[in-house]
Amino acid sequence: MNADIHPALVGSLSASNPSVRLINFSPGPASLPKAVEREIAASFNKPGLTSLALSHRSPEFQKILDHTIASVRRVMDIPDDYAVLFTHGGGHGQFAAVPLNLCRNRSDLATYVVNGTWTQRARDEAQRYCTVQTIDGRDSAGGYTTFPELSEAHIDANSKYLYMCSNETVNGIENHRLPKLPESRRHIPLVIDASSDFTTKPIDWHGDRVGVLFACASKNIGHPGATLTVIHRDFLGPDKASPLCPGVFNYTTNVEAGNLWNTPATFNIEVIGYLMDWLEREGGVAENERRCIAKSRLIYDVIDNSGGFYGTPVPNKALRSRMNVPFNIKGGDEALTDEFLITSWDEGIIGLRTLTPFGVGDYLRASLYNAVTEEDAAFLADFMQRFASRN
Repeated sequence: MNADIHPALVGSLSASNPSVRLINFSPGPASLPKAVEREIAASFNKPGLTSLALSHRSPEFQKILDHTIASVRRVMDIPDDYAVLFTHGGGHGQFAAVPLNLCRNRSDLATYVVNGTWTQRARDEAQRYCTVQTIDGRDSAGGYTTFPELSEAHIDANSKYLYMCSNETVNGIENHRLPKLPESRRHIPLVIDASSDFTTKPIDWHGDRVGVLFACASKNIGHPGATLTVIHRDFLGPDKASPLCPGVFNYTTNVEAGNLWNTPATFNIEVIGYLMDWLEREGGVAENERRCIAKSRLIYDVIDNSGGFYGTPVPNKALRSRMNVPFNIKGGDEALTDEFLITSWDEGIIGLRTLTPFGVGDYLRASLYNAVTEEDAAFLADFMQRFASRN
């Protein structure tokens, strides 16, 4: 790294003063709630082996696995006719696994709602394995600032599934409830990338015709290295997946093996269990949604009441993400943005700019995942107000 560049401008997640309390607004991997971190630390002081060293086929790990699955089912109200898997490869792994499991042949049709960075990536990956129809969510200026209409005319009745991302982290667009398909298309199952908003709102599994939902752990439910994938059992069976589907991605193979077809991410699975137990103690999904609304409102209120000093790209307030709040300063003024990053970094506010495959982007981004408290969001909002008043 160039020694002349301030660490805050290249995404540093440390602080100049070790005594400063860090608040991590990074888009991921995200922090864990402090109570969960303490529980994990305490587990290393207990006698015997930790999950870092347990064989995945030992009765000790089977107890951990069973507990985590039961906790996930209970907190998220997952019906019995859905299987719960812990899969490999993160969200990108599921970009390939979904079409390989739900499309038997290359000619099978899948519909993708593309309204941001991650649905675009998922669509591009799916085109390797099936025939893709795109519902394009770009606005008149070519950007992703809205969610497109899901009308009968836009969805081919022969689609094996309709794919969407319920929260586009880069673009700041969220479906606070899953959309309902037209009655004539209700036979088409939804596939949901819920990586960044899972556990923050309820899911009507049957009412919304969810076929597959996946969430990589490193946003809201744990550490990178495990992805929670929930599959309706109608999509399991010996003749469902493409013959090209690798065993490690094959839903049926892994469900039949009880999540143990190959070595799972043992420690990461245990952490998901800790996180789900914490959520349950904290009031479950309903209370977590209340917190998410409150946290995001604190930041959006500063933006909307700044007289244009701060801007955000999503004009429709009903679609603004509660998880990821993108904002710029005076239309993207570079000098002011650098000053904002440096001075906020000095106060322990980190993660607003991180290096990504897409560069640093036109907007800073405050990610408000489960470890970010209402007090943390209020601290950022107060800093933003103070910075605006000075400039």
